Amino acid sequence: MKQNIYDDPTFFTNYSAMPRSTGGLEAAGEWPVLQAMLPDLAGKRVLDLGCGFGWHCRYARSAGAASVVGVDLSENMLARARAMTDDAAIDYRLIAIEDMDFPAESFDVVLSSLAFHYLADIAAAFAAVRRVLKTAGRFVLSVEHPVFTARAEQNWFYGPDGDILHWPLDDYQAEGIRHASWLADDVVKYHRTVASWVNTLIDSGFAISRVAEPGVTEEAIAERPDLRHENRRPIFLLMSATAN
Repeated sequence: MKQNIYDDPTFFTNYSAMPRSTGGLEAAGEWPVLQAMLPDLAGKRVLDLGCGFGWHCRYARSAGAASVVGVDLSENMLARARAMTDDAAIDYRLIAIEDMDFPAESFDVVLSSLAFHYLADIAAAFAAVRRVLKTAGRFVLSVEHPVFTARAEQNWFYGPDGDILHWPLDDYQAEGIRHASWLADDVVKYHRTVASWVNTLIDSGFAISRVAEPGVTEEAIAERPDLRHENRRPIFLLMSATAN
């Protein structure tokens, strides 16, 4: 199933108002950890899967990448990315991740931020990434953490007075589709265990070099005390792997 929820007007309006949509990478709490996982991008050919507004594409160029291709299924996202970009070395394309047909070994680095949990078949997607990535090239991605995706509700358990009590975890081993309510009703995501994410990468021809579950920094909590709850459970899973 190829879902294009980002072209739903209500969803896109709500998404566009999020801090990471208005503030870019600096407003994305996991960005410092993801950035540290990236290799030296100087002179590299980079592919960004699920590029959204193009924040990572523009970062790659600022870090010296020779060229960047940003792929997304949403016309709304790509229109915004093009409007925010003035760089002939960045090429935005309307393609589903599962349908990309770039020549073999076209890229030195492939990155993806919070896109693969929307895909029904990650084995096929990872195999496609391996095909277009040069041997010894790097694949760096982030997804919603399995502790976060296990229940479709994706929400805290609240007490009678509205206080946050705990993050409920259930159906963790029951992999598959989840109909979540996030910025809109019935947003389709796919839950997988940590083991499935890691082992599918390995089975697809990658050697994993780093895994991270970033939390919120003390500096961010000092500015926004409500963020302290974000460290009570992981929300992101980040992985860095090298093509064998």
